[in-house]
Amino acid sequence: MKLQLVRNATLKLDYAGATILIDPDFGPKHSRPSFTGRSPNPMVDLPVPTEEVLAGVDFVVVSHLHSDHFDEVAKDLIPKDLPLVCRPGDEESIRSFGFSDVRPLDDELTIDGIHLIRREGNHGSGPVLAKMGEVMGFSIDAVGAPSIYWTGDTILYAPVISTIAGTAPDLIITHSCGAKWDDIFIVMDAEQTVEVCRVAPEHTRIVAVHMEALDHATVSRSDLQTYAKTHDIAKHRLLIPEDGEVLLLTVPNA
Repeated sequence: MKLQLVRNATLKLDYAGATILIDPDFGPKHSRPSFTGRSPNPMVDLPVPTEEVLAGVDFVVVSHLHSDHFDEVAKDLIPKDLPLVCRPGDEESIRSFGFSDVRPLDDELTIDGIHLIRREGNHGSGPVLAKMGEVMGFSIDAVGAPSIYWTGDTILYAPVISTIAGTAPDLIITHSCGAKWDDIFIVMDAEQTVEVCRVAPEHTRIVAVHMEALDHATVSRSDLQTYAKTHDIAKHRLLIPEDGEVLLLTVPNA
């Protein structure tokens, strides 16, 4: 299995014979407004051309419709006939963008032998939840491939812990920049990411993404690395890729 962090939450996953694009955000550096007044967004350029990102993609997953997960450039550039998996409730909006093969992940579905199961997520807590709207994570598995739990834009809360305990995934992908809205965390911070490492099975590796691209983030890669080291989390368990970096991962004990 090959996993490439493109930028922020955008991932390209070569998995069980298919190539999956997750939460595409292709906007140029500083092409969208600031969230906090610190900087226009995204704060960094794409590390690779969009043509390279789109090459070979078999289907797309969009977890929710915030601009840093499905932006206007991605809507324009992604071929409109590619299968696009989305959160239930977003399908009509996505069809209105011209996409013809939109598949809401109501519970679970299978594409080309790849099995996806929708997972709960809370994009914050308290009063900010209504402002952020509904999101989803998902589990993914296929014969002979590592099992994956992609948490999506969520804080660490009981359903996330239950999913980890109930599925014992080989790989967990977290959004770990500690972004805040109205001074409330809307994704995991360093402390919550380290807690994921602690509650996950020993064989599980955690990949932390969604970092250093948006101006409402409060946790950098180096912040997370330092916090993990001081809390005795081994480097081989918590991977923090740079934009554009490719990780090659195999089934444990295969």
